[in-house]
Amino acid sequence: MNGKFLLDTNILIALFDGETSIQEHLKQAKEVFVPTIVLGELYFGARHSTQVRENLARIDELALSTSVLVCDIDTAKEYGATKDELREKGRPIPENDIWIAAIAKQHELILITRDAHFNEIEDLSVEIW
Repeated sequence: MNGKFLLDTNILIALFDGETSIQEHLKQAKEVFVPTIVLGELYFGARHSTQVRENLARIDELALSTSVLVCDIDTAKEYGATKDELREKGRPIPENDIWIAAIAKQHELILITRDAHFNEIEDLSVEIW
């Protein structure tokens, strides 16, 4: 394990909820990254919560204090290959999750999630926290 992690949406929600196990894992991390796709999912969720302003502020703070990875041409290539692999297997997963996996593969990061469907993707390092 290289200690370089890409965090999925459900991990950040657990972190925001104060789950100590997530906090403990993150203390051991060498580097932590968040994909822009995850920020988008968080912003969407915040706008449909009961504490919109507070949740938006929390996400803004996260975005400013964490290394955020964006999509580029190399990400698009990974996305295309991954989506085709899943299609051939007959094992589709949500579109946003394919983009998240593509960023993880592109940057050779360990994807931290609670979604088992990421295990369908070849050559993707995944840890379930």
